[in-house]
Amino acid sequence: MIKFILDILSDPAILIGIFALLGLLLQKAKVADVVAGTIKTILGFVILGAGAQILVGSLDIFRQVFDHAFGLKGTIPNNEAIVALSMKQFGSQTAYVMILGMLVNLLLARLTPLKYIFLTGHHTLFMACLLVAVMSAGGMTGVPLVLVGGAMLGLLMVIMPALTQPFTRKVTGSDSFALGHFGSFGYIAAALVGKVIGKKGRSTEDIKVPESLRFLRDTSISMALTMGILFIVVSLVAGPTFIETSLSGGVNFLVFSIKQALVFSAGVYIILAGVRLLIAEIVPAFKGISDKLIPNAKPALDCPAVFPFAPNAVVIGFMSSFVGGLVAMFITPALGLAVIVPGLIPHFFTGATAGVYGNATGGLRGAVFGAFVNGVLISFLPAVLLTCLGAIGFAGTTFGDTDFSVVGILLSFVMRAH
Repeated sequence: MIKFILDILSDPAILIGIFALLGLLLQKAKVADVVAGTIKTILGFVILGAGAQILVGSLDIFRQVFDHAFGLKGTIPNNEAIVALSMKQFGSQTAYVMILGMLVNLLLARLTPLKYIFLTGHHTLFMACLLVAVMSAGGMTGVPLVLVGGAMLGLLMVIMPALTQPFTRKVTGSDSFALGHFGSFGYIAAALVGKVIGKKGRSTEDIKVPESLRFLRDTSISMALTMGILFIVVSLVAGPTFIETSLSGGVNFLVFSIKQALVFSAGVYIILAGVRLLIAEIVPAFKGISDKLIPNAKPALDCPAVFPFAPNAVVIGFMSSFVGGLVAMFITPALGLAVIVPGLIPHFFTGATAGVYGNATGGLRGAVFGAFVNGVLISFLPAVLLTCLGAIGFAGTTFGDTDFSVVGILLSFVMRAH
């Protein structure tokens, strides 16, 4: 039963579909509208997930080529990998903390001014897992662990969207939804850096290009070309032998590189399509929950929800964050910390989002420098977090996004103090 409940709650498509269904029922919508709205909401998330899966596959191939080309060895942040390892030790505790945390989230949204309902199920699972791992490493077990962990998780599920909401409003131009993604400290840092550096600079979306290069205004084309150049350069360094024998199944390494760049761009295109469908359905459906159960409630959605508001900043943010990660990779060993190899998946999703937030406050310069700071943070902070994870801190991977690191490090200090 625990596994059944956990599977439902950790699947963002099903979770957000349940909330859409509840919202439509509370509005007493027609049966046809309830069915259509619920299915379209779930479809939006499924499409988003399909795009993410395509994109992650392409990034994984790029990572293998990159690692071979430059001989990188070190810890690679990956939320899914570290959670899979942790769940073997703390599966039941994580499930209890996650369920309790979601109940606390609803209670806080009902009783306090923080009217945010966190709908990114997999990030809820990741944070629950982090809390359990750090508290277990600090010696806490049993009922106290579940109660404290659940209360902390519920608090984080309303506090983090609240902290980013002033900047989210600048991004979206409205107050209809919030950001429900535990990379908030990186996004806030990017927005603040953008505010200081960019001031009222031109937006990434206002970049003027010659008429002959007008096609670059299409995000899909510009992303395909950008990734194509990256893939080809790294593939040339890695050499055709490695690619054609280990990755492409004999397909010419240049043809394979170009194809992977196009696959990457297709993944981003699918993500944007899924986000548009999701927002079009979930925001109206959520009005029922807001009106009947939790007045003025706002859905806190996954980070790709902000991508359509500044598509150029998505590309710029990813690149700048990755450069920040490369710079930090050489700094962390000098500080006596683990070498954190830039993980392309966290750098894409959090870097792109940081670029959007930096652009909202500081235009092009804000997107570049804000995302760069995010890239440094998601390399430096996970290196510090490794020392706080107990036995699972030696597995060659760690959590990738800023909030996991900040919460884990602070909680570890508190546990040690007691």
